[in-house]
Amino acid sequence: MLTNKLKGYLLAAVAEITYGMNPLFTLPLYDAGMDANSVLFFRYLFALPILALMLTLRGHSFRVGWRDVPVLALFGVLFALSSLTLYLSYNYMDAGIASTLLFVYPLMVALLMWICFHERITLLTVLCIATALAGIGLLYKGSDGSTLSSVGTLLVMGSALSYAIYLVGVDHGRMKTIPTLKVTFYVLLFGWMVFAVSALCNGKGITVPPADRWYLWGNLLALGLLPTAISLLCTTKAISYIGPTPVAILGALEPATAIFFGITVFHEQLTLRDCMGLLLIILAVTLVVAGGSLTKPLTRIRKLFPRRKR
Repeated sequence: MLTNKLKGYLLAAVAEITYGMNPLFTLPLYDAGMDANSVLFFRYLFALPILALMLTLRGHSFRVGWRDVPVLALFGVLFALSSLTLYLSYNYMDAGIASTLLFVYPLMVALLMWICFHERITLLTVLCIATALAGIGLLYKGSDGSTLSSVGTLLVMGSALSYAIYLVGVDHGRMKTIPTLKVTFYVLLFGWMVFAVSALCNGKGITVPPADRWYLWGNLLALGLLPTAISLLCTTKAISYIGPTPVAILGALEPATAIFFGITVFHEQLTLRDCMGLLLIILAVTLVVAGGSLTKPLTRIRKLFPRRKR
């Protein structure tokens, strides 16, 4: 029987792998002339009925308290902002590079938990983050060796910070008393409203796939199902089991997913450098899953080398 802790790790892994599919479905839509706001408008829109059906099948009502509405709206704006800045960054740099840079959010989560809730940053947490970042660094390489766009980098950092605040927020306060499905539904609903209002105000409206490439509607449906409904639902549930910091560290699976699809779908070469990066990421994930069982042995090892008194 699966423990809640193991369920949390499995759900977090599913959440990050599905979220790593964003570029796979988004870039063909960009090539067809759609902009970031339009893609996200349909991504959130198609996810809403999926979540509404899940709520109905599980017997949950759609009712929420008036005091919860502002908080849900705030989380919806945060999640929409994270999505929009990430999608805009695809216009300034390769999607794989953007996904790599996005992984700074575990550091932001750990710092937010330390600053806001005085959560101790353990040796294991530091080791996992450092190992995962080392793996990400090995996986990273520019397509032409050029300097990264400063605008694109700032957009990704904004995306990472928005997502980090969201991860920390859903684990505290009144959100913990609301069913996961309901939180996910209203976060996406308010997020969709952000893109709808943006489309009305920017004068461009909503663009759709061209008639001769009708099959790209499948990409929009896939975006609504995988990186949105499933990823957000699994993320919120995983946080309720294991907390935001382990979920954030398991985000290392997102760029690993990008590498996987690069090889299987786009026939990219897997170099020795890539293999080393993937191994480091797997090591970091393994350490997270091992959890507290490794904390005591690491502490004992550290005590074998006491600091000298000055």
